[in-house]
Amino acid sequence: MREVLSYSRRGSRFTPRQAEAWAAHQADWVIPDEAVDRPDFSLAERFGREAPLVVEIGSGIGEATAVLAAARPDHNVLALEVWLPGVADSLWRVAEAGADNVRFCSVDAVWSLEHLIAPASLTELWTFFPDPWRKTKHHKRRLVNATNAALASSRLVPGGAWRLATDWADYADQMRDVLDAEPTLEGGPVERWDERPVTRFERKGLDVGRDIADFRYCRSEA
Repeated sequence: MREVLSYSRRGSRFTPRQAEAWAAHQADWVIPDEAVDRPDFSLAERFGREAPLVVEIGSGIGEATAVLAAARPDHNVLALEVWLPGVADSLWRVAEAGADNVRFCSVDAVWSLEHLIAPASLTELWTFFPDPWRKTKHHKRRLVNATNAALASSRLVPGGAWRLATDWADYADQMRDVLDAEPTLEGGPVERWDERPVTRFERKGLDVGRDIADFRYCRSEA
């Protein structure tokens, strides 16, 4: 049976600026896809230290990644993004921000949560403007579903937060319904997280009159 993915691969051609950033930083900050299959793979080794871990699913072009990671130099930030030009864009953004505590990985986020992230090891999980898969027949490809919510929650430390945002009203409804139903999570809609910068995707939504929904759910302490 064909695997149902929450993303689609897009083009991989780099602009000159992206190519320059890739050449300068890929070796240090991008985890090769094949590396995660090695029996001795270690995230701590990739970061060069042990530190509290944050994962961002779908870092896009790194607008939020750079700002939020730079504000958390004592954390390791793993950014999961399958679009390589987006990763290349992110590299120069995190470099400009001085956020050398970020590592990028282009392996499927659900697989990565299951195989690379230990249970109860994340202080925060960020999912900002995931692909809404607007057609009803494609809703099954949305990242936020009951199975993935249970997996994500299991990776959070007790009290750890999953922060989400979307500009699609029906996806916001789905997020709330799914996460409210996950027994290990507590939370709901919140005011816009003021630390999160306004990204290109958010601006596009605002420009066409869509409301932005922010959520914060925490792993139960019990």
